[in-house]
Order: sequence, then structure tokens, then C-alpha cells
Amino acid sequence: MEPLGVESEFTNIEELPKWSQTVAPDYEIVCNDPNVLDNCSFKLDDELNSKIIVWTGDITKLKCEAIVNSTSESFGDKSPLNQRIFAKAGPELKEEVRRNIKVCKTGDSKLTKAYKLPCRSIIHTVGPRYNIRYKTAAESALFNCYRSCLNLVREYNIRTISIPCIHSSRRGYPSYEGAHIAIRTIRRFLETYGSHVDSVAFVVAGEDDDVYNSLMPLYFPRNRDEAIFSAVHLPYDTGSRETGEPVIAERIIRIEGKPQRAHAPDFLTSVDINEVFETSVAVGRHPFSRPQANPDKRRTRPPMSTDQINAFNHHQFRYNQWIAKAKSEDLFQVERLRWLYHSGYDRRGRPVIVVIGKHFRPSVCNPEKAVMHVIRTMDSIVSKPFVVAYFHTKTERKHIPETGVVKETYNLLDNRYKKNMHAFYILHASLWTKIQSWFFSTFNVSEIKNRIVHIPGLEYLYSRIGPDQLDLPSFILEHDITVNGTRYYSPEQDQTIGLF
Repeated sequence: MEPLGVESEFTNIEELPKWSQTVAPDYEIVCNDPNVLDNCSFKLDDELNSKIIVWTGDITKLKCEAIVNSTSESFGDKSPLNQRIFAKAGPELKEEVRRNIKVCKTGDSKLTKAYKLPCRSIIHTVGPRYNIRYKTAAESALFNCYRSCLNLVREYNIRTISIPCIHSSRRGYPSYEGAHIAIRTIRRFLETYGSHVDSVAFVVAGEDDDVYNSLMPLYFPRNRDEAIFSAVHLPYDTGSRETGEPVIAERIIRIEGKPQRAHAPDFLTSVDINEVFETSVAVGRHPFSRPQANPDKRRTRPPMSTDQINAFNHHQFRYNQWIAKAKSEDLFQVERLRWLYHSGYDRRGRPVIVVIGKHFRPSVCNPEKAVMHVIRTMDSIVSKPFVVAYFHTKTERKHIPETGVVKETYNLLDNRYKKNMHAFYILHASLWTKIQSWFFSTFNVSEIKNRIVHIPGLEYLYSRIGPDQLDLPSFILEHDITVNGTRYYSPEQDQTIGLF
């Protein structure tokens, strides 16, 4: 007990504000689908919200039954948090680890006493190193970290627990991707075992504070408007409905009772792309007929009129319809082609979207399914700056979609795609492709013209995106060596290419 008038240096977890006590922002509802909440994976639940805390502070000063420590397999991790926990717990903790535990495998968790810390126990877990080539393994290991910690919570009847970010940036794990797995795993656990837990605190610091506060509404909505917002903006991959474990599409066994599937009602039925885009895709035969206005002049335009606002809302509503359709549609045959996918992060932490021209097959990727695949892949990424890397390597005319389809797809996407695209890199382009891209960007998408950058070879791209962040087919690497050889990179020339 502290002397009278002396404030304790420790913080009691039960005194921290719960997520249900925080104020949700005002949302502009642009989805009028009455079934959107029925189909949402994470429903409004005040009881669960009253158990969750997002707190910025020192986990070693938090009074609770258990804290989580993200460490290495040999417990010798040099992170400030791991060293602070061992230092404040005292030499007894190091001795217990040496004598009883010794090692802990990646994805596993071990429990020890807390000794001089204000908590009762410490749950040690080992987070994965992130490499885009082994993304699936990293996601599974990170899920196992959180799940094994929660299994110990059940086993030892722990009622209050504090969890830092196990997905460490020191190990290369992207903050947003790791936070999605962390939050949804806790949510699924509480849905099943919430009666056994009183409080779960996410202890965050630095940029993770913004990441968690921006993603929490998707999994723990606080009111009906936030639940609608979450239903529309949730990423396509939300893991299994039971545990939140990442789902690997290639391992799903698909069994169909009949060759022909019954049509679903409303907008889930087959869509005529000409009708949806409210124009004929034949406009692709005249790609230069409608040049856009000067972007500098558009900045001086007066506020939007009522008609313009209505048009904007209609556009948003139509885009949200496509999101809902994309999330419900089986796009396995399109995804397996791997012509457009998320591949790691560039050297400034921006997500990278890779497009492989040769892998695009119009016979499988008809315009409707191609649009749904683009939206489903990119919707959760484009809220912040991102880059696109397009590889024209060995691409033939049969792989290229009609110009009109490309333009109308671009017009369908909402403003986040255009505003937050930092750069569009083009590699291994032919002379005709360069001419086409110049005309198309000049007369059809002039607002992003200055972000289109032709890259002469992979070595120049590696100065912007690390090779360990690019999951590319082998024919691209072989072609680059054949065309450019080795040791062709010149830093001086790289500075003249354009954006980084």
C-alpha cells in the first residue's frame, strides 16, 4: 500500500478506459444495402467492447494478472521491451527461463512468474520474421503466437492480460497486416471465451497507436454507423469465422453438387459490364477522344453543387456495391493466375501492388471478374500511399485488355486509388507500350501522368523496393538478365529516372 498522498507509479488495468467508453467518429453512410449488417463478420457487441482496451504506456508498470513479452527463441532478444521486462523482473526470471524453459519455438508461448513486476505472470512468445516470399508462413506463425498466448490465458484462468505488438517492425513485419491478425484473433477468442476474461489491453506505442485505433472499428464497432462502415471496409481476408486463423485459398476444397450454379438475387447476379459502367466499352477504340481538364485549373473550382454531390454519392454507392459483390463472389480461378497481387512494401513502407501482364488471360479474367479482383485486392490498401509495379515482360497483345475497359475500370474506382497512388512503375516495356502509356496518361488519366515511371531494369527497381519484398515469377528475373545482363546499375542514372 502506498503512503498517504503518494501517487503509485503503477497503473491498474481496470482503471483504464474501455473501448466501449471511447467516442466513435461521425461516419458518412454511403451504403444503403439493408442486408449489409446481417452479412457482416464482426457485429456490434457492447459486452465485448467493454473488455477491450487500447493503451499507450509502459507495460512493465501495468497492474494485471499477466503481460505478454515478445522475445526470441533463446530469450536473448535485444528489443528494448524484452530487456526492460527482464531487468525489472530481476535475476530470478532469467534463472527460471534458464532452468525450466531454455527455448521457445516461433509461434509458441511459455508462462513464467513475474517476480518484481506488478503483474502475476509473464507469457513469453516468439514472433516471426517477415519475408514476402514466405508471407503465408509468417501470417500463420503470428496467428499462432496470439492464439497460444490466449490458450495459456484459459489454462491458467487469467482474467486480465496486456498484449504488446508481437509483430515487430524489427523483424520486418508490416504494422497494418500484423495488427489485422492481432485484433481479429482477439475478437474471435472473446466471442467464444469472453465470459472467462475481464480485460484485454493492447499496449501500443509510436505508429502502432495510429494503426490500432484506425483498425479497431473494423472488428469492434461501437455503434450502428460504425458497424455499417466496418462491413463495407473490412478486408476480404478476415480469417476463419471460428478463430480468425488466416485462410489459404489454394487449400480450400471446392465441391459443387451441380455443374451450373443457381443465380443469387439482387446485385449478386451476373452483371453486364456495359450496363454497370453506364456506357459502352467500345469507347476503347477511341482512347483519345475525351482529354481531361488541366489538373491545375481543377484546384480552383468552386465547391460542388447539389447535382455534383449527388453524383459523387451515386458513384460511392455503386463502388460499394462492387465491393460487396467482390467479397461474396468465388474468384479462385482469377486469383490463381496471379496477375495482380499485393507483394510486400517499398523502402519507405508503402504497400506494393504487382501486376504481371503475361499472366492476364481475358478468357478467364472477363471484365466483370477482373474488376472484382482489383477491388478485392486493393480496397484495404489504398487508404494510405501505395505503389504499383507493372511488368510488361514477354506480354503479347492477347494478354492486354481493351483500352476502354481499363479506362472505365479506372473511372469506377473511388478517389483513394488516384489520390494515394505514389508511383506506377513500368518495367520491360516495348516502344509501342511506352507510346500507348504516354497517350493514355495524357488524354485519359492526366491526374496521375507524373506518377508513371518507366524503369529500365530490376536493379533500378530494387533501389526503391527491396528484392525480398518482391515475389516475382522466375521468367521475369531470367528476362532481365538476358536483356540487361549483370552489373548494369548506375546510381547516377537512377537519380534521373523519377519518383522514389
